[in-house]
Amino acid sequence: MAFLKYVPPMGIYETLYAFLAAYGSPMGDPGTHPWSQGFPRTDQLPGGPALPTSVNIAPDHLKYPKAWGLPALREAVADYYRVHYGAKITGSNVMIFAGGRPALVAVLYFLDREISVRIASTEYTPYYDMLERLGRSWTMVPSHEGNRFTPAIDDYIAGTNGRSLAMLSNPCNPTGVTRQGDELERLVKAASGENIGLLIDEAYELFHDQPISALRYADNIDESNLFVTGAATKGLQAPGIRIGWVVASRRNIEILGNFSSFGMGGVSHPSQSYALELIQPERVAQARQAVPAFYREQRQRYGDAFRKLGLELFTGEGGFYHWGRLPNGLSAEALNQRLFKRGAAILKGTDCDMARLGDQSTLRDFFRFSFGPLKPDSFDEDITILKAALQG
Repeated sequence: MAFLKYVPPMGIYETLYAFLAAYGSPMGDPGTHPWSQGFPRTDQLPGGPALPTSVNIAPDHLKYPKAWGLPALREAVADYYRVHYGAKITGSNVMIFAGGRPALVAVLYFLDREISVRIASTEYTPYYDMLERLGRSWTMVPSHEGNRFTPAIDDYIAGTNGRSLAMLSNPCNPTGVTRQGDELERLVKAASGENIGLLIDEAYELFHDQPISALRYADNIDESNLFVTGAATKGLQAPGIRIGWVVASRRNIEILGNFSSFGMGGVSHPSQSYALELIQPERVAQARQAVPAFYREQRQRYGDAFRKLGLELFTGEGGFYHWGRLPNGLSAEALNQRLFKRGAAILKGTDCDMARLGDQSTLRDFFRFSFGPLKPDSFDEDITILKAALQG
């Protein structure tokens, strides 16, 4: 009998494993089309900054890292939010993690057991796994075609018994719907009370025409239940270094740092040093111009072509995905079976259904198409492949 309790992979990996079995080589190999995968281009974008090609490794970098993160990186992250969003924070409000997901898991793990999580019914696929594996109490906010996958803010912050934590990605993965302005401010202000908190995942912050952060509206984060996660994995174009962070009250950062002292041991010092190069003020200012511009063009280009193919799109204005419905009752599972033979795959809408209803899901014929890693010159081939698959 196994000593470990079996846990299935998150949905995207099931698609990747099925693709490998059908096609014979992993998604991402030459000749494949990674429309199912959520990663950005890792080369220089038009008008964007060059990516560092090396980082100096000194003897001190080989010592154990500090539990809460490299002090210089913590301060650089805080300075980034101060400069671009007027955030009233310091490095002591920041903790570094090995990517965004470990940061989310840590916050949920230490969340008081009496607190229930409120989350949209259409959301980032591993949120379900995080909540279930951690045994959290959670309820869903309706997010469907009827409200164009844009739940009312009141649905997140009203009608709950006791204390609750609203959890969402912004811009949303998979839909690209982006909370901004008055809506985002209402969420942040609600998290200043005693009974409501906000955990907002801003991994796709730069993939909106005007990058957005909840920290613009945080008057006193040390007196709030606001948790903002960010990462170098998307907008800074370096998913492989696995660097993310949480911005929160000093008290909550102290708790997370205490956890790191026994449960994580800090994060790779060389990776943090590389992230520090990425977030240098002049470089990141250039990225904040180039990244939104490049992906805006890609979003529009693929969106126009998809509509001509008869796809109904519900895509918002952020992220690097298209979220839409397939025609004629075609399921995303059936489409993938056709795409696998052509070296391509999409993410099934059912993987983003927090109710996990499978074939009974209202998202059965919805799909997420990632244009994040695609080269501009792959467009014609991409559309040709998708059109052929839609036709059978």
